[in-house]
Amino acid sequence: MHILFLTDNFPPETNAPASRTFEHTREWVLAGHRVTIITCAPNFPRGEVFLGYRNRLWQAEMIDGIHVIRVWSYITANQGFLKRTLDYLSYMFSGFLASLFVRKVDVVIGTSPQFFAVCAAYATSCFKCVPWVFELRDMWPKSIRAVGAMDNSKMLDRLESLELFLYRKVDRIVAVTESFKRNLIVRGIAANKISVVTNGVDLSNFSPRDKDAELMAHYGLRNKFVAGYIGTHGMAHSLETILDAADRVRLSPNGDRFQFILIGEGANKAVLKQRAAELGLNNVLFIDPVSKQEITRYWSLLDVAIIHLKKTELFTTVIPSKLFECMAMAIPVLHGVRGESAEIVEREDVGLLFEPENANALLESLLQLAGDIPLYDRIKANGPLAAKKFDRKELALKMLEVVEKVAGSVR
Repeated sequence: MHILFLTDNFPPETNAPASRTFEHTREWVLAGHRVTIITCAPNFPRGEVFLGYRNRLWQAEMIDGIHVIRVWSYITANQGFLKRTLDYLSYMFSGFLASLFVRKVDVVIGTSPQFFAVCAAYATSCFKCVPWVFELRDMWPKSIRAVGAMDNSKMLDRLESLELFLYRKVDRIVAVTESFKRNLIVRGIAANKISVVTNGVDLSNFSPRDKDAELMAHYGLRNKFVAGYIGTHGMAHSLETILDAADRVRLSPNGDRFQFILIGEGANKAVLKQRAAELGLNNVLFIDPVSKQEITRYWSLLDVAIIHLKKTELFTTVIPSKLFECMAMAIPVLHGVRGESAEIVEREDVGLLFEPENANALLESLLQLAGDIPLYDRIKANGPLAAKKFDRKELALKMLEVVEKVAGSVR
């Protein structure tokens, strides 16, 4: 079977969509299928093309048996709604045009978060007369409303109409959470049209390890209890809450024991750094994004990981993929996200919950974990056991079964 997959994020980018797509399609190739990816020059999140690549009309490479075609797109940093929309639209047109030159395709997949890549997948399926799959990773454009990134409600209404059109036209939807499935059913999409394949973790890459001694020395983290956030610094993440907790922890007994690190990039990073400087937060360290090959070294620095999203109803439906990476590396979680992901944290006993956007609640949970060694050790030990339930390899094969059925044959 030849699978054509349209996504605007792919390695060497390290965000969640890139990792999921690569780790899934790698397994599909190992299972004997042919996979072609149409993506753009790697540039996320800074809007700077990675070393070794150029923003050309067409360039191709092989990555672990996956045929990767990179097309031209309007490149911009991950900030500013208008510029990002131009980025998405340019990829949609370039991706569709490139797909016309890919021969003997059995099924097309388009993935969100933004759904212009999915529009390209739909157009491709129509042109080639083959079925297609919508991989639903984000309730876009509802997430735009949730973070207040756009004030034009009429435009958002039109985008939601397009969203529903795509749901109705697609042959199969693969949602990443049960909450997404329930949302679609309430909105009139047939339940038997929707499969759920959650995010997970590559257990061959993420596993418990000692703290990286070189990095510990480099960042002056010895004898520190390190609380860290790794990921996008965007509007949806409300990381000011972490800075407020870092400010208040200095007033607690042994407050100088705690160190916060934030690793990543995003639209709010400059604002966060300015706020940290204004508060004089010498216990907060900002680190630029690192490669996929290096990321586990940085995860190892953490005594606890902070997962946080803005306090809004929409985010009760999401499961941040970093939760599974924390589990696999035996890093206890301070979880500031309500809903389905919080249920996993409680059920698997891999962390403590705190109210989103509540710095005092975050601080209380941090002090509790740091001060209760039996509790900490129990939660730490539970992580790798829970991670086995979210093995990316098994989840990739689960999604492959869905794709094979849609394609109409198992080869």
